[in-house]
Amino acid sequence: MSKYQLIATAPMGLEAVVARELRDLGYEDLMVENGRVNFRGDLIDICRCNLWLRTSDRVLIKMGEFKATTFDELFEGAKALNWPDWIPEDGEFPVEGRSHKSQLSSVPACQSIVKKAVVDKMSMTYGTEWFDETGPRYVIEVIMLNDIALLTLDTTGPGLHKRGYRKIATEAPLKETMAAALVLLSRWTPNRPFYDPFCGSGTIPIEAAMIGWNIAPGLRRSFNSSDWPIIPANLWEEAREEAYDLLRDDIPLEIAGSDIDREAIDIAYASAKAAGLGQEIQFHTLPVAKIDPQGDYGCIITNPPYGERLGEIDEAEKVMRDLGFVSKKLPTWSFFSICPNKQFEHYFGRPANKRRKLFNGRIECQFYQYLGPLPPRKPLA
Repeated sequence: MSKYQLIATAPMGLEAVVARELRDLGYEDLMVENGRVNFRGDLIDICRCNLWLRTSDRVLIKMGEFKATTFDELFEGAKALNWPDWIPEDGEFPVEGRSHKSQLSSVPACQSIVKKAVVDKMSMTYGTEWFDETGPRYVIEVIMLNDIALLTLDTTGPGLHKRGYRKIATEAPLKETMAAALVLLSRWTPNRPFYDPFCGSGTIPIEAAMIGWNIAPGLRRSFNSSDWPIIPANLWEEAREEAYDLLRDDIPLEIAGSDIDREAIDIAYASAKAAGLGQEIQFHTLPVAKIDPQGDYGCIITNPPYGERLGEIDEAEKVMRDLGFVSKKLPTWSFFSICPNKQFEHYFGRPANKRRKLFNGRIECQFYQYLGPLPPRKPLA
């Protein structure tokens, strides 16, 4: 099978996490850039990466990259690409765009030029100048950066954070992709207890359970490329069967979450049930000061209220202090918190062992990491 140039897009700050995921899936020769990881794969890899990537936003096919300082250069470069190899005569092919630090700064104009170029190229293959666009969806994107045009096809459709289990969300929810990233960055393993004292709609505990059981996050949804004729249905079936075979639902999990908001807990229960994890995660209505996680060597991974969107600043500072007091009662536990407050360590009561800059949406945050002792190794039999 042919190998294609593929791109796994990454939220700002998570490029290395996406790259690690790809390596764990068996992909090599990765090239990490701002906002994306480039790699090579064939048609089955488009299926597998959409099903398995937890922290990427979407999987793209790199159609071409070339310099374009004029609309003529953009038109000719776009027309030279092999669009009919992918897009059938009835395909729907909208064009999206972005431009940064480029002479071709008008995004609508770039979109229009690329659309015309693709139509011209497809007219040469299909012998018609009119396309009804009633078939499968092929979203083309033109990205202009420093006068270089990057043209891609989106294989994903709605972003990969759309797992399918969250029908309702609380105010200011954490994206599923970011929640998964926090768990992966913590290096939590399913043999350790897990607790989220500000669980909201339950996204972090649900993502932890999916990681613990090795559930492919895209298993319950479809993708734009699911309907593409170029990708045979049996490849999607093969990728899904592989995912089901790798599921490890015999592993016992100790995962729980709590929140002071009863309505949020109701939403969390509904989301966990929709994810097939209703019996595996315990949720409680509790303020952080009263939580009592069970077990030793556990991990608390959480996204506390910031004060900017979810409440008063004084209340946000209080819950940070309460979380610090809880940490003193759990000496073998590790604590991980994403927060934009630069005084978090002050309110928590001690400096973090590690910090990592992340973006929750457009909010610049730090991922504060307090590393407790690792569980003792079990003696060899």
